[in-house]
Amino acid sequence: MIMSMIRALIKTMRPRQWTKNAFVLAALVFDRQLTHLPAAFRTLLGFILFCLISGAVYIFNDIMDAEADRHHPQKRLRPIASGALPIPTARGTAIALVLIIFPLAFYLSTGFGLILSAYFLLNLAYSRWLKHIPILDLLIIAAGFVLRVAGGVSLIQVERFSPWLYVVTTLLALYIGFGKRRAELSELAEQANAHRRVLDGYTLPFLDQSITIVSSSTIIAYSLYTFSAPNLPSNHLMMLTIPFVLYGILRYLYLVQVEGSGGSPEDLLLTDRPLQITILLWGIAVLVIFYSIPMK
Repeated sequence: MIMSMIRALIKTMRPRQWTKNAFVLAALVFDRQLTHLPAAFRTLLGFILFCLISGAVYIFNDIMDAEADRHHPQKRLRPIASGALPIPTARGTAIALVLIIFPLAFYLSTGFGLILSAYFLLNLAYSRWLKHIPILDLLIIAAGFVLRVAGGVSLIQVERFSPWLYVVTTLLALYIGFGKRRAELSELAEQANAHRRVLDGYTLPFLDQSITIVSSSTIIAYSLYTFSAPNLPSNHLMMLTIPFVLYGILRYLYLVQVEGSGGSPEDLLLTDRPLQITILLWGIAVLVIFYSIPMK
């Protein structure tokens, strides 16, 4: 009984979605501090705290959405919606997590504690109200990614981190968000509004145009970063990583529009081999360029 409850709690906290919190590591990698053990340790702790607070947010979200989830073809199987996890147990666990996480966050850094607080409150507002407002719902999701990056910056003594990466993060998050909404709208068809109210404010043509705009902007912003950001290799080798970004964006677009996937971007990240290989090669290229070649 206890083990089944623990499994239900872990499932509700959505560990598969914690891959998003890898954005906390951006400052550590792009500021060339990956080999600096104190900075790496603080960033790792920050990553863990973001994972835990994300889990608490998902618990609160599922409590608020329990009734609606019971009418969704997939979400009805979630532990709270299905009744496998009692709401009082879920609520108590989420509150306990919050009471543990925030003192640790402020102990790491006051700035990090404030950023994590902003992330938590923003996501609660999103779960309760903002997720029902078209466009704003995706801007809030993008803000969550930017806060993750900012959280990583607040944990270390930054010297070389470029503001361009905030722009790229925002655009990439919007791109994935529009793709997710398109996949949901296509999958649920006429039943879309019954399962996610915000989908009533979107149409496939609008989403396709938005995806085109944001994907193009993401590629341009990343390209500008690779040859105009300070403290990059003087020979502009970072431009060699552009093809990986281009392929990754086109691959995700292919999965959304041709394969009909994309409703769960985290699942694509964990299951689509070409996308995984692209991200791996991009990561290797970035590490080689940043850690073996003199900067400007």
